[in-house]
Amino acid sequence: MTTAAETRNWLELPLDVTASILSRIGAIEILNSAQNVCSMWRNICKDPLMWRSIDMHNLGDLWDMDYDLSKMCVHAVDRSCGHLLDINVEYFGTDALLLHISERSVHLKRLRIVSCYNISDEGLSEAALKLPFLEELEISYCSISKDALETIGRSCPILKSFKFNVQGCRRFHLESDDEALAIAQTMPELRHLQLFGNKLTNDGLLAILNGCPHLEYLDLRQCFNVSLGGNLEKRCVERIKNLRRPNDSTHDYEFYTEVHDTGSSDEDYPSGISDIDFMSDDYDDYFEFSGDSDYDFGYDYDGVLFD
Repeated sequence: MTTAAETRNWLELPLDVTASILSRIGAIEILNSAQNVCSMWRNICKDPLMWRSIDMHNLGDLWDMDYDLSKMCVHAVDRSCGHLLDINVEYFGTDALLLHISERSVHLKRLRIVSCYNISDEGLSEAALKLPFLEELEISYCSISKDALETIGRSCPILKSFKFNVQGCRRFHLESDDEALAIAQTMPELRHLQLFGNKLTNDGLLAILNGCPHLEYLDLRQCFNVSLGGNLEKRCVERIKNLRRPNDSTHDYEFYTEVHDTGSSDEDYPSGISDIDFMSDDYDDYFEFSGDSDYDFGYDYDGVLFD
């Protein structure tokens, strides 16, 4: 067999197949490398339908990156032209970025924010007011209180899945049902609820069972203030199809699971730990994401012109 016969040209793949392949590598890889391979790939990567889902997964080593994830995310959202349905933001999220996403993605159905300590209650609440079609929300290892949860519940009436996770803690004097009550009082359509490491008590759990009648999945792992037994356990078993108890295995949980036993305040949880030259001069619409950012979204983007 000749060398020519053995060689396959990727450019001969159907456009929809190429688009499907590119969509699986993540937004960072697309913007940083894949779109620079050739003009055909670049044209595919500029299609708004390629950006219905934006995954900004990273390892959290922002100080060691040659590019600005916040600028990348803004550009990816803008490329979606309002078609964005699903977005994952890890470590670099801010109030300004979240507002940008919400203002340009009114049909957003899924939002995931992980270890974004620069997102405040006020910022999340302002964004939630603009996301009435949100169905799935994850907030893991962020500094968010019951106030924002109440706004989310009232602003996102069809929310069906909610994950609100922190680091597990065995200091039993740290009890609070504030977040559980906010969920119970404002999120009646929930089917799926994960509260890994939460400080709720049996009272908070009972409120959730009363306020969320459609609940089918409930994850209470490392919620050490909950003591299942008697009528409460019976009710959970009868109501919940998939129940994860406080001391159940965490082998399938994606974040760091070592229990936090020391310290003296409610805010000393460690963050979750996930398991896990820019363009050719041939392109006239060169842009870059490198350099320090002050996260100023005044729509100037530090003088960088995006297509």
